[in-house]
Amino acid sequence: MSSATASLFASFAIAAAGAAGLAYTLSHPGIVAQLFDRGQLTSTEFAPESDPSTPVDPSSDEEATTSPPGTVTLPAGRYGHFEAEAEINGRDIGVMVDTGASLVALTYDDAEKAGIDVRTSDFTHRAQTANGIARVAPVTISRIRIGDITVRNVPAVVSERGASQRTLLGMSFLGRLSRVEMRGSTLMLEE
Repeated sequence: MSSATASLFASFAIAAAGAAGLAYTLSHPGIVAQLFDRGQLTSTEFAPESDPSTPVDPSSDEEATTSPPGTVTLPAGRYGHFEAEAEINGRDIGVMVDTGASLVALTYDDAEKAGIDVRTSDFTHRAQTANGIARVAPVTISRIRIGDITVRNVPAVVSERGASQRTLLGMSFLGRLSRVEMRGSTLMLEE
């Protein structure tokens, strides 16, 4: 096995571990709410009287704010997740920042929206998703932009249709930034 192949498999293993943790968190929102209640997690947007099983309307969350040029500040959502509107290959796509994911992981529909064409024969690898193990297709995204931050030629994977419900902005994007820093209930990204 070549070192490039071994490196790719290692990246997928790390992505699978991050996806498993995310899947557990998403499927057990009550546990996250309990951590907030005990004061082990904090968020200015958490409302203790809200029902943690109630779906969150992403349009109700604050939008990403842009600070100095090349810096974006994202507020934490209700359960501490950081979501943003990213421009992927020129198309607006909602993403969730996931430092536990090695790669950017696109849903099939979001990849299609971004003009990334994948065929059945392209799904050559497997990854853990919130819905279980799914086949994924390795791709390279020409450009991802959030606010003033632009990263080009980003390694990513596309999940099979219906295998994942949310596009994850993983370390193949975040690792190319000069700074990724959490300050309280905000995440600061700097190009």
